[in-house]
Amino acid sequence: MPLPKPPAKRGTILDPSAFDAQAAPKPARRTLKAPADESSPLELQPPPPPAAAPQVVKPLPAPIPARVVATVAAPVARPPVARPAPKAARVRSARTGPAKLFVLDTNVLMHDPMSLFRFEEHDIYLPMITLEELDGHKKGMSEVSRNVRQVSRELDALAASQGDSAKFDPAVGIPLARTGHRDAGGKLFFQTTFVDFKLPDGLPQGKADNQILGVVQALRTQQPEREIVLVSKDINMRIKARALGLPAEDYTNDKTLEDGDLLYTGVMALPADFWERHGKTMESWQQAGSTFYRISGPLVPSLMINQFVYLESPGNAPLYARVTEITGKSAVLKTLRDYTHAKQAVWGVVARNREQNFALNLLMDPDCDFITLTGTAGTGKTLMTLAAALSQVLDERRYTEIIVTRVTVPVGEDIGFLPGNEEEKMSPWMGALDDNLEVLARGETGAGEWGRAATNDLVRSKIKIKSLNFMRGRTFLNKIVIIDEAQNLTPKQMKTLITRAGPGTKIICLGNLAQIDTPYLTEGSSGLTFAVDRFKGWPHGGHITLARGERSRLADFASEVL
Repeated sequence: MPLPKPPAKRGTILDPSAFDAQAAPKPARRTLKAPADESSPLELQPPPPPAAAPQVVKPLPAPIPARVVATVAAPVARPPVARPAPKAARVRSARTGPAKLFVLDTNVLMHDPMSLFRFEEHDIYLPMITLEELDGHKKGMSEVSRNVRQVSRELDALAASQGDSAKFDPAVGIPLARTGHRDAGGKLFFQTTFVDFKLPDGLPQGKADNQILGVVQALRTQQPEREIVLVSKDINMRIKARALGLPAEDYTNDKTLEDGDLLYTGVMALPADFWERHGKTMESWQQAGSTFYRISGPLVPSLMINQFVYLESPGNAPLYARVTEITGKSAVLKTLRDYTHAKQAVWGVVARNREQNFALNLLMDPDCDFITLTGTAGTGKTLMTLAAALSQVLDERRYTEIIVTRVTVPVGEDIGFLPGNEEEKMSPWMGALDDNLEVLARGETGAGEWGRAATNDLVRSKIKIKSLNFMRGRTFLNKIVIIDEAQNLTPKQMKTLITRAGPGTKIICLGNLAQIDTPYLTEGSSGLTFAVDRFKGWPHGGHITLARGERSRLADFASEVL
């Protein structure tokens, strides 16, 4: 096919007929192999008049058949924007209504820096005062400052994904999936103009919380067809919003459980007819001093690995066992070692109730790398853990030393600067450790005063007190790590500590979910709850909820009535 003639002058435009001639396919190929989908438009459209044919195919040496001429003329007759219409229709049909618009308070971003991408298909709106407050908290080495800096990096990456800022339209928004978060299907909107709002005269207009409330009120006026919701971790902020008639919600994505009563306890009571329903198909054998039972039946789907089961019926011997294997529709139960007997005492400590016996079986098991113990005050969490750790470090020499750490969150007012090195600064926070060591050392009565002093020196040489602030990047080898007061940890801090474990290391987390001192943490969002829920059913982890206090009758009664 000959090429069109080149332009004679600079800036000369080619004749449209030359483009049409070049776009037309060769006659031989088009007449031999015509696509099947083009038959319908060719049959509907009549061939053009004979006079128009020489104008269309003027550069060609031979006349083109009528079928080919109709094929060339068909795109000209069709509307230019016929294809995008079905895509727009699919998007509108997939969404039943307009997406919600969530206005985020500053404390939500400080609490969870990835909260921008946790709202699925809904949109996010950030008031300008929120960005100002983020800028005021970006300096420092605290967890809040680190979260603020991460939020700033995420916002910067979203803004940079738009390309040329001069062509950016704030009213269109920024797709949240631009930076790789595919679950976020909404858009991010910034407040770029002054919003005129009218709040009650009793509220100070310059306060940041009241400005955010004014933005929510103005957005509801501007977009009445859309649901505008304020998301805040501040309870008083939500109360003021609801008093003004504005919808407000708590940020619940960080909550592992909605109700603390649904937390996995690690213990399950067997039904009274357990032997009658499972005895016919049960297999039993003995190995290494323990009895194993292989059961199959409707009870198996509700069991988990390392879960403790018990059956206590009057007149019969009780059954205390642990689930060691689940294969298909069958499970293997292993009887426990009885630590309630004085002959089985661990560093002088004897289990006083059923749950303490379960806990000591977990603590003394070398195959359990991660253990969590929860319970009210006085249930013996720290004492049993220290006794099991000292027994495995000094007697069995299974681990080299014990590392104890905890969150330094005061109950009341902070006492200020603490002098000394790392261990000396942590000593005031480790009063519970000293009290329990005193109880454990008091049992050594036969060695005399010098013997007890030597024992105390040996015990303290194997215990290292560390701060959470210096855990980043460390790796513990063949050590027992005890995390006390773990209920005050966030899920991110809990992940940081657990990932420090090297080969041969056991991590034990202790805490009381009813005594959380960290702001913005609840029973459902605590790092301890997060760890218990994620590790349940893991073959090398276990959890026990201690239910009965054994400290004293006074402490037990106070925990119930106060």
